[in-house]
Amino acid sequence: MKKRVSRYMVGSDCPSCHGKRLKKEALSVTFAGLDIAAFSALPMNRLAALLAPIARGEWTDHASSGDEATLTRSARRAATAQRVASGGSAHKASPDVRRTPNLSNEKRAAAERIAADLLERLGTLIDLGLGYLSLDRATPTLSSGELQRLRLATQLASQLFGVVYVLDEPSAGLHHTDNEALFAALKRLKAAGNSLFVIEHDMQTMRRADWLVDVGPAAGEGGGHVLYSGPPKGLAKIEASQTRIHLFAQDSRIAHVPRTPRGWLAIEGITRNNLNWIDAAFPLGCFTAVTGISGSGKSSLVSQALPELVAAHLGRSLDDADDEEQDPLLAKKEAPVGGRIVAGMETVKRLVRVDQKPIGRTPRSNLATYTGLFDHVRKFFADTPAARKRRYSAGRFSFNVAQGRCPTCEGEGFVSVELLFLPSVYSECSTCHGSRYNPQTLEITWHDKNIADVLAMSVDSACEFFADEPIVMRALTVLRDIGLGYLRLGQPATELSGGEAQRIKLATELQRAHRGDTLYILDEPTTGLHPADVDRLMAQLQGLVDAGNTVVVVEHDMRVAAQSDWVIDIGPGAGEDGGTLVVAATPDVAAKHRASRTASYLREAL
Repeated sequence: MKKRVSRYMVGSDCPSCHGKRLKKEALSVTFAGLDIAAFSALPMNRLAALLAPIARGEWTDHASSGDEATLTRSARRAATAQRVASGGSAHKASPDVRRTPNLSNEKRAAAERIAADLLERLGTLIDLGLGYLSLDRATPTLSSGELQRLRLATQLASQLFGVVYVLDEPSAGLHHTDNEALFAALKRLKAAGNSLFVIEHDMQTMRRADWLVDVGPAAGEGGGHVLYSGPPKGLAKIEASQTRIHLFAQDSRIAHVPRTPRGWLAIEGITRNNLNWIDAAFPLGCFTAVTGISGSGKSSLVSQALPELVAAHLGRSLDDADDEEQDPLLAKKEAPVGGRIVAGMETVKRLVRVDQKPIGRTPRSNLATYTGLFDHVRKFFADTPAARKRRYSAGRFSFNVAQGRCPTCEGEGFVSVELLFLPSVYSECSTCHGSRYNPQTLEITWHDKNIADVLAMSVDSACEFFADEPIVMRALTVLRDIGLGYLRLGQPATELSGGEAQRIKLATELQRAHRGDTLYILDEPTTGLHPADVDRLMAQLQGLVDAGNTVVVVEHDMRVAAQSDWVIDIGPGAGEDGGTLVVAATPDVAAKHRASRTASYLREAL
C-alpha cells in the first residue's frame, strides 16, 4: 500500500528550515560564519582546514568584538525575564555568554581546545581515506568498506591496549592508495599493544602479516582444513595451498592483447554527486575497467548515470532493489542524472546490471529458486509414478505451498522465539527437523533422493546427481565454473555474502542464451574473492565479450584492469577532489599516466 501511495507523492525540502532540520534560533548561532547545518555539510578535508588555524590560536578578526557583541546589565535582565516568561530557565548558576565579546580570551581558549580535539578525531578519519565524507552523511548511504573504516577510526581514537581486533576483509572495496592508509592504521593499533586477526584476500596484506593461517584446500565441503600456520614465507612449501600459487608467483605478468572496439558508447555532460559535466566513451564489444580511489565518482558514473541513461534510451525503467529496504513514503528521491548519450546506442539492444545487493531478504529465497533450476527439479518429482498416483503437482514440492510444506514451521525449516530486549533465537523445527516438508511429500523420491535431500546438496554434488539432465545442468555448470560449487542448493539468501549474491546473479544471466549486443555493468565483482576465484570470474566475463557483448566493471583489482581492453580512471582524488576523467586508454598507456593515482599499481600488475 505504501508503494502504491508513494507514486502520487513528491518529496521536497522543508520550506521553513530548507532541509537544515533546525529552528531559526538554533541556526542563528554561527562559528566562522557557518551555522551548525552548514558546518556539518562540509567535507572533513575542508573542515580540518577550517579548524587548523583556530586550534593553533591564529584568529582572524572577522567576528564582531567590542560592546556591540555584549549586553548591558539591564538588557541581560530583560532577556532573562523574557526567557523565563516563555517557559525557559533563568540559568542562575552560569553567567550569560553575552557578558563578554565574541572573541574574548576565555571564548578563544574554549574554541581552541574544542578545535584541537575535533582535529585529532578528523585526522584519523582523513588518514583512513574518508576525508571526502561530510559529518551529516547518512550511514545507510555508506558502503560496507566506509563503515568498517569508520569503526576502525573509533577504535584508534579510544587508545585501548591489550585488545584483540578481528577484521573481515578490511581492504574490500579499497583502492591501493587507501590500502596503504589502512595498513598504517593497523600498524598503529598493533604498536599500541593490541592483536589483529584479519581475514583477507589481498596479497600485499598477506605479505606484510607477521603470521599467516591458510585454510582450504578448496571451498565448502572441500575446505575446512588448516593447511598452514606460520610466517608467510613458509607457505611456499605447501603444495596443496591455492594461495601459495598467487602469493609466490614467479612471473605474474599478464599478457593480454586489447580488442579492437566495434564502436563507442559516448555520453557527455554527466552530473551526479561529485561528477561535474564529465564526458566519457565506452568501447563496444570490449571489456572496460573503471578505476580510481574510493569516493572518486566511479560508481556515480558507471552504476548510476550510465545505466539510467541507457535504460531510458531503451525505454525501460531501471529496477532498484534499494526500494525494498526503505520506507517508500520517506525515501528521498535522487535527482535525475544530468547528461545524455550522443553515440553508440544503435548496437546496444539490452542492459544487464549486476550488483551486490541480496538476491532475497528472507530464508525462503535461495540459490535454487533464484536461478530457476528448482522449477525443473520439482517437475521431475511431479513426473514420478508415485507422485502421479497421488496426483501431486509440481507445486506440492514447493516449500511455499501449504499442501507440501511442514505445518509447524510453514516451510521455513526453523522456528524463531522472540525474546524481549534480546535478539530472536532460531531453532531447527522439531517436526520436520529442518527438511521444510511434511512426511507425505518426503515419501516421493527421484533416483532415491527426496526433495529435501536435493536442496541439501552442494552445487558440485548436484552436478554429479543431475549429470543426465541438460536442462538443470545448464545452471549448475555455470555456478560451478564461476566458483560457487560449494554452496548448497537450498542455502538461504540471508546467509550469502554480497560477492556470492553478485556471482549468482551473473550465473543466472550466463545460463541464458547469449544474443550479443548486451551491455553488462558490474560494480566491483571481485570483492571478497580469492585470486583463484577472480581468475574463474574473469574467464566468464571475457567469454561474454567474445560472444559479442560489452562489459563495464568498476574495479580496484589491478589484475582485472590489466586484463581489460580499456581503462577509464576517475579522480584524481575523492569527493570534491575527484569527479573528473583523468585518463581513458588501453592498460599499457594508462599505466604511464603521471596524474593518475592508479597508474603505478597498474604498472606493477602489467
